[in-house]
Amino acid sequence: MQRYLAVRPLTGENGIRLFCFHHAGGGAMSFAGWRQRVGPGISVLPVRLPGRETRRKDPRVTDGARLVEELDADLGSLLDEPYAFYGHSMGALAAYRFAEHRVRTGQRPPELLAVGACSAPQLPSPLVDALLRPELPDEELIASLGGHESIPAPLRSRLSWLHGTLATLRADLFLAQSLRSAPMTPLPCSLAAYASEVDPLVSPAEVRSWEHCTTARFTFRTVLGTHFFVRGRELPRAVGEALRCEAATSDVTPYQAG
Repeated sequence: MQRYLAVRPLTGENGIRLFCFHHAGGGAMSFAGWRQRVGPGISVLPVRLPGRETRRKDPRVTDGARLVEELDADLGSLLDEPYAFYGHSMGALAAYRFAEHRVRTGQRPPELLAVGACSAPQLPSPLVDALLRPELPDEELIASLGGHESIPAPLRSRLSWLHGTLATLRADLFLAQSLRSAPMTPLPCSLAAYASEVDPLVSPAEVRSWEHCTTARFTFRTVLGTHFFVRGRELPRAVGEALRCEAATSDVTPYQAG
């Protein structure tokens, strides 16, 4: 099984593969329930970065270029057929850079890149820069990222796990900073962006700026919830609808490089 996948692709499953990238400090459990909510014809495959959940003993990745190389080596064999990406917050940057790498190296791009709760990669991120101050206390870090909503309840009562989660979160912030450091290149695939009107960390206008990251179709939609609306019911349904619409209106014949 691929190291980065949290679940094994089902044998004989015909649905398009939707690879899901979690937010900073999060893990594959962010997408619990997506298989039931995303709708028919889609196989949900959460990606789990090292340093958390079942990979908590693996060295954390803080360099964006290294992450993309590892993702390509680990998941590349699953991307020869039509597929799509969804990335939430930091995961949107990881999904975008991975898609950009696929295009740059002449490989099949995703049919759809869907992103949520993340400002476009060409924009500055003063919040991330502020949170990377080495003297920032843990409580201030948690509060700056949406309070205790950012940390699942089971972890808040287990101090040893909480400290590990915050260490992973800090490493992920360095990763997010690295993923923003390269210039933005528009992608040839469709792009769907999702925002919350009450997200305290990212404004709808910042999310809408993803429209400059594609030369194909762009759609924007607001959904219910705060920054972590990935855990709600509306987002996976919306992503499923967008992906089925894309499949119905585009030619998904075998990809020919060049």
